[in-house]
Amino acid sequence: MNRPNASPDFDPQLAALLPSLAGFVPLKMTLEQLEHFRGLSRVTREDLIGDAEVRCMDYSIPGYQGAEIVVSVIARRDHTVPGPAIYHIHGGGMVMGTRFAGAKPLVDWALRHDAVCVTVEYRLAPEHPAPTLVEDCYAGLVWMAAHADLLRFDPNQLVIFGGSGGGGLAAGTTLLARDRNGPRLLGQLLQCPMLDDRDETESAHRYDGVGIWDRTSNVTAWRAVLGDRCGGPDVSPYSAPARATELRGLPPTFIDVGAAETFRDEAVAYARGILAAGGECELHVWGGAFHGFYDIAPQSDVARACLATRDAWLARMFARGAMSKRAT
Repeated sequence: MNRPNASPDFDPQLAALLPSLAGFVPLKMTLEQLEHFRGLSRVTREDLIGDAEVRCMDYSIPGYQGAEIVVSVIARRDHTVPGPAIYHIHGGGMVMGTRFAGAKPLVDWALRHDAVCVTVEYRLAPEHPAPTLVEDCYAGLVWMAAHADLLRFDPNQLVIFGGSGGGGLAAGTTLLARDRNGPRLLGQLLQCPMLDDRDETESAHRYDGVGIWDRTSNVTAWRAVLGDRCGGPDVSPYSAPARATELRGLPPTFIDVGAAETFRDEAVAYARGILAAGGECELHVWGGAFHGFYDIAPQSDVARACLATRDAWLARMFARGAMSKRAT
């Protein structure tokens, strides 16, 4: 199959940023460079919270096979009445990042919706390969749902949220919750999700060596997660959700992705699979957008449109949950 060369098809506002990002984003990343990019991806509690009127409390909980992991709970300082909740899984290709990375929306949603938000410090590959990552994330979700009274939220208004590697883990955690009769989710919100370890889509090949997170970095990360199983027949759909053959019974789903990024085609395929299975899925492919554009360039026109659309979907889900509660 002939593969087209990467084309200069980025949105002009985003393309203008790429030269200044060189060396600071994981492009053509190898395992030897991982520690460098881990250092760049660290976000602290202070970075996240600033002077926002929210509380952030840590809890140590049992993760996969009983190992201790940490979750942080973010809620408005004046929060008292149980309502909506968000469970967050951070991005970073499953090999870097902390629970505070990509979590700025949690602060906004806590303030805007009076939502209780939990973000999980799952263990990273390659030190902790699959299935540890997704099992840690599922353990955090189970803990959150079981402590709804303590945290003061309505367990019937719980949405799972993740971007990039966290989007893939959120999808895998949602599959686990379905198959284990675990916590009921009101919705799943997946931004630019990392779903497919095989890296054989058209977009995976097109965006190799360009953009923010390319095929080379993706192969590096997936091999760290899956080892010799990567790309082979024995990969669990919980670790790589694109492998799932049964997508019925999932909660309403929001998926968005850049049109000019590696994950484009696998995100579109996952949305199509949910729809074909009779599920509810809203899909947005943002023209000219590279990976993570909404975090890297939030003031760009395309990011503003993306964030407004995402936040409107979440508000509709919370309104739906509130209506269901009143009906019962």
